[in-house]
Amino acid sequence: MRPSLKKSGSALLCALLALGCASLADARTTERAKQKAEAEARRAGIAQQLQALKKDISRTESEKEDAGDLLAESEEAISDANRALHDLAQEQEDTNARLQSIADEQARLARTIETQKQQLATLLRKHYVAGNEDRIKLLLSGDNPNRINRDLQMMSYVSQAQAKLLASLRANLAQVEANREKVENAKEDLEDIAQEQREQKARLEKEKARRANLLASLSSKLAGQRKQATKLERDEQRLSGLVDQLSRIIRQQEAAAAAERKRQEALAAARAKAEAEAKALAAARARAERERLAQQGKPGARPVPEPEPPKVVEQAPPPRSEPPPPRVVQPAAPEGAFASLKGKLAPPVAGKVETRFGAKRADGGPAWRGMFIKAAEGSEVRTVAAGRVMFASWMRSYGNLIIIDHGGQYLSIYANNQSLLKHVGDMVKPGEPIATAGNTGGNEESGLYFELRHLGAPFDPAGWVRF
Repeated sequence: MRPSLKKSGSALLCALLALGCASLADARTTERAKQKAEAEARRAGIAQQLQALKKDISRTESEKEDAGDLLAESEEAISDANRALHDLAQEQEDTNARLQSIADEQARLARTIETQKQQLATLLRKHYVAGNEDRIKLLLSGDNPNRINRDLQMMSYVSQAQAKLLASLRANLAQVEANREKVENAKEDLEDIAQEQREQKARLEKEKARRANLLASLSSKLAGQRKQATKLERDEQRLSGLVDQLSRIIRQQEAAAAAERKRQEALAAARAKAEAEAKALAAARARAERERLAQQGKPGARPVPEPEPPKVVEQAPPPRSEPPPPRVVQPAAPEGAFASLKGKLAPPVAGKVETRFGAKRADGGPAWRGMFIKAAEGSEVRTVAAGRVMFASWMRSYGNLIIIDHGGQYLSIYANNQSLLKHVGDMVKPGEPIATAGNTGGNEESGLYFELRHLGAPFDPAGWVRF
């Protein structure tokens, strides 16, 4: 072997490494920022429709003084802090999984690159040992033509293999560099998450202390208001009004989704028709061309001029002033999906049922339109079925309230929560945590107030949920 072989091979590999590790010039956009932007875009459709509704609720709430309203700001802040911590914990888990995935890929790439380096070194060595003949020398050698042809073919195969190997090696080196940037981005995301967690925990502790002080000062007033039958009736009317408005929004969304489906079907039919006409036109042209060529092939036949293609009348483009189609929110679940789950739903929280649907109140107020399940503060509240979050905010007497649309005009309602873990517009799966139990809204005991409604009217959950 010639003494300069090792040195030449090393120089070439170093040059390849330098090419592969060139810095990327693209602007840095973290994965976390992309995910947050996508989540906000998904929620935008419903959130815009609910803004006016929330303003209307706020205006109604301010008409009459309620001791529980003094707790609203503190209870909402506690809920927001807990929801932020819940979201951050999920982000942290996802980011750590992303880091592990990148580490696994880096290990795989390192093994692949090492194998490719060895393969390239072997090819270079063989090429060097063979005398590094080029094609011109081989052609002018005067050797046997068969041998020359065989050697040229072999050189072509070797060159192609070298080119493919070099391209693959460069791509793998570039991927390694890109992964290094991803790792740095993920580490920065984790640092940001840790800082936000510290801030949210400090905020949470502050708001809990504030709420405890407010409860102590309002305890007697809250106890008196809980016994007022007129107040209880107003509370139920307020919730029913909210449900009616949400039902109207859902119907509007379903109508818009149906109209959009029809529009897409019409567009698809128009495209199919245009494609069929284009195929028919192409077939007619091909047939005319065959006939023309056949006529020209006959003895003594005069050249037949090429047929002019049929003129196609172009449709004028739609006026630019037309607004784009509105953002359509798809149905929360297929029609009939929730109705098929009767008697199969899991309880929304682990605890003891204290009051049942239709039971009379001890103070003589209106009968219960839902169920109260006594549960420890902070217990996970889970959705009873798949659906979309339609409301997630504080409401007088119901505290932190979340309402989920299950399709077919079925709603489930979860009230008095300590914290809400989901945002308006979020899609949820059966049994997914959506809140934590508490006693917000001036409730005396910690637990969950739970309702099921169809077409706006409450019905007994006992026949649907396996308590």
